Amino acid sequence: MSNLEDRLTRALSDYPMQPSPDLFDRVVESIAADRARRRAVLRWSLVAVVALALVVAAVLLLTPRSNGALAMPWWILEVATNAVLVAIALWLGPFIKRFGRAYAADVFHDNPLTGKSYIVLTDIVYYLIFSAYILFWVHVEPESGWDPFTGLVTAPQVQQSLVRIGGILLIIGILHGLNIILMPVLGRLFSLNRRLPDAVGAGRLRDDHLE
Repeated sequence: MSNLEDRLTRALSDYPMQPSPDLFDRVVESIAADRARRRAVLRWSLVAVVALALVVAAVLLLTPRSNGALAMPWWILEVATNAVLVAIALWLGPFIKRFGRAYAADVFHDNPLTGKSYIVLTDIVYYLIFSAYILFWVHVEPESGWDPFTGLVTAPQVQQSLVRIGGILLIIGILHGLNIILMPVLGRLFSLNRRLPDAVGAGRLRDDHLE
């Protein structure tokens, strides 16, 4: 056995290998948190399925029919699309914020107050963008390509509604991706900006002491 191996053996054998006193509690807490997350996912999945079933049933039962085909007025789909857009914005905002707090706390560990303010300002920017996007697409009358004579839902309107929903998801994804990339850079800049005055002040005190 070499000298290095002998020293490592003695160091490891002399080190008191005692488990952490709260190890069992942390393991139990982790298991409980995992079960709670699974129950929450299952619960929200069931809620989504029930809500979708209710919407489909309401459309099939309440929409008037013409010659056996659904004859939905255009404004019903317009209201439903706007409601979906608002629901997506209201749901995704807190969802992203909940999982982004730990990331922001790690990035802004030197100045946590700045991290909290950054999250709040980011939420405000997100909701302003979402509100503007929804208002830009609101229709108060059918477009020319929607068959304005009958006032019923047509394929172009359905296509536009899908584009609107996909557009807000794309915007959320792009903004969230940019935020993930830029947040470490901003955290580093804020940290350097905070440390620089302290370093300058310490240097001046050292120079004054030497003089």
